[in-house]
Amino acid sequence: MTFPWDCDDKPHDECGVFGIYAPSLDVSRVTFFGLFALQHRGQESAGIAATDGYDIGVRRNLGLVSQAFDEEDIESLPGFAAIGHTRYSTAGSTLQCNAGPMYVETNLGPIAIAHNGNLTNAVLLRDEMEAQGEEFVTTTDSEVLARVIALADGETIPEKIRNAMPKMIGAFSLAVLTRTELFAVRDAIGVRPLCIGKMPEGYVIASESAALMTVGAELVREVEPGEIVRVDDQTYESLGVHTDRPPALCLLELVYFARPDSQLMGQRLHMMRQNMGRQLWHEAPVDADVVVGLPDSATPAAIGYAQESGIPFSEALIKNRYIGRTFIQPNQQMRQQAVRLKFNVLPEVVEGKRVVLVDDTIVRGTTSRPIVDLVRNAGAKEVHMRVHAPAIMWPCYLGVDLAKRDELIAARMTIPQIAEHIGVDSLEYLSLDGLMSAIGRGNNRFCHACMTGQYPVKTFSNLDKLALETA
Repeated sequence: MTFPWDCDDKPHDECGVFGIYAPSLDVSRVTFFGLFALQHRGQESAGIAATDGYDIGVRRNLGLVSQAFDEEDIESLPGFAAIGHTRYSTAGSTLQCNAGPMYVETNLGPIAIAHNGNLTNAVLLRDEMEAQGEEFVTTTDSEVLARVIALADGETIPEKIRNAMPKMIGAFSLAVLTRTELFAVRDAIGVRPLCIGKMPEGYVIASESAALMTVGAELVREVEPGEIVRVDDQTYESLGVHTDRPPALCLLELVYFARPDSQLMGQRLHMMRQNMGRQLWHEAPVDADVVVGLPDSATPAAIGYAQESGIPFSEALIKNRYIGRTFIQPNQQMRQQAVRLKFNVLPEVVEGKRVVLVDDTIVRGTTSRPIVDLVRNAGAKEVHMRVHAPAIMWPCYLGVDLAKRDELIAARMTIPQIAEHIGVDSLEYLSLDGLMSAIGRGNNRFCHACMTGQYPVKTFSNLDKLALETA
């Protein structure tokens, strides 16, 4: 028997969404390029939906963006507006039928929806709709969300969305395509990011501003929590903000998920993560000779730690970016081999030196030890680990594929125990207050449930990733 596993012990975001309204462009091709910029947000499947004013065509497949589409797929999706989706499953298995965008019929015509997030009441909503005779063809909360909107009261699609939003508990950033219109929608507390961009030929929406730059668009602004926005080739129009709750943007978006060249809250994330590293030095200094970031996501924080401490920064870990998911027996020997496939160490940088390894998260702790062993075997005299975020101690139910609580190493061990387990001379995490200081905002504007156990929405008993397959 074999098991899927990945030598990347990191949390995984659920999805990336993209949309464009530009009649003079090949919108499906632009969406294809936009999805490349959002590949980091989902690697299991990808899909594109486009409208020509009469029909909505959909193409979706398993795999990376480069694997999911060919030239025939792109040419088969003519139109003036399109949406796209990259998926990493946090609800439902990796099946082609579960790939987005979701397509459903409404009494006002068909709609296609690309969804980033997770509904905590998806099982309850599906049970209610099935009792009313609704039939489901996937095991995803995205289809549940789409059918809630389809069945909602309203004489227009925005009215349906507005009436459906209070019924859907959880996180959802959406690109919604009708035969003639494109909408951006964000849940009432704004857990997942969503932004609007302008290009000469029209307007674009995307999970991250990095995708806007990829297609030649400029960032206009973020979609506000609880907001519905209509975009076309000439302008964008806010159809209202429907929330009376404080925002709760996921902190892991700032720490890890979003690309460093993206902007959130008016700040470039590369610079924000450098600030996290600087704050980490003030909270957890150590006498050392070299600072090394675990590539690629922890590199900005490692640079900040080095700048603030005066300790030289070096790229001692060289990453092979072409190693993906493998299917082999997950014993310790093979984990070690997988880490060697993914990382090499430059002995000249670490030999005889006291090394500070900077990382963004430690989830299960399964790959930290092999990486530390690589550095020690290359001749490091001491190895210290510094993490530029608080310890992850609780599961996420809002769009991150985090382990069950008993699999999270920080929920089972003290910091000294974790340090011994992963083989470092010392281990320290950035505090929540320190993280807020680095970001420059108060913690009442963010979701930090995975760090504190304080969830911004109601959670339900059956929140397993495969709950909709067993319900």
